[in-house]
Amino acid sequence: MTLASTSPPDDSRTYGRFSSAEAQRRMVIVGFLVVPLILLTLFSLYPFFQLIWFSMTDWDGMSPDKAFVGLQNYERIFFEDASILKPMINSLYYFAGSFIQLALATYFAVILSRGLPGSNVFRLILFLPFVLNSVAVSIIFRDFLQIDGGLDSLLATLGLGHWSQEWVQDPELVKWSLVFASVWRYLGFQLLITYGALQSVPQDQYEAARIEGASEWQQFWHITFPSIRMILGLQLILATVGSLEVFDVPFLITGGANGTKTFIMAAIEEAFEFRRVGMASAMSIILVVIVMVAVTLQRLAMTGKRS
Repeated sequence: MTLASTSPPDDSRTYGRFSSAEAQRRMVIVGFLVVPLILLTLFSLYPFFQLIWFSMTDWDGMSPDKAFVGLQNYERIFFEDASILKPMINSLYYFAGSFIQLALATYFAVILSRGLPGSNVFRLILFLPFVLNSVAVSIIFRDFLQIDGGLDSLLATLGLGHWSQEWVQDPELVKWSLVFASVWRYLGFQLLITYGALQSVPQDQYEAARIEGASEWQQFWHITFPSIRMILGLQLILATVGSLEVFDVPFLITGGANGTKTFIMAAIEEAFEFRRVGMASAMSIILVVIVMVAVTLQRLAMTGKRS
């Protein structure tokens, strides 16, 4: 009686199958990475470096000739013509409004997250302005804030006609009027993000806090705020970038009159009205640098607080 001989398994076939699967997996990963990198290069990196080149020329946007002028455009912005940077001050009004907007969004989100009767309707009402067309919203506010417009009529109906003001004619008041329109426009977006963050907070923490006799403010400060602090920090970064890049609301309501011109509006005016694309490109690069510095400082502050 002979025993059947047993041969060891062919490891080469097994290794070949595994190596083939590993190669396919790597090809898929590389394929998914290559396409975004190509799109990023074509639509972000290449235009950015081209913008840097334009900022060092005196190009008018039409002529094929682009004379290299070095840093002359930047020297004019910082040292020769202070009026170019003056519209940047208006961004401070919108930056202050972003804190008001974030506070209101957090307040309404906390209330609506309690599941009170009719909360879905109020959530829809507060979110509706964000989904409306920006041009339509600006036109509505332009008519609403005019003399004897909708706001003055509403105040008169409520017996507060003596509160009527030149909402978009007064050079000081118009800036806050535009901030109010911007806050109303984007409040729904902040509310949606904050409301979503609140859904991840465990409810048993609130129940334990109520048993211990914690007040509503103590529950917010010790439970709600620490849980959504990072989300609020992200919203503050978005609000900072938005305040520096605001364009549609002041452009459509006042057209930049009464000192409401923003830095973006000034850059577009330089490029398309005065035909100084090189100068407008330099202004855009400065804005990019300011945004990057502001975001970096905020991220460092958030990281420091978290640690």
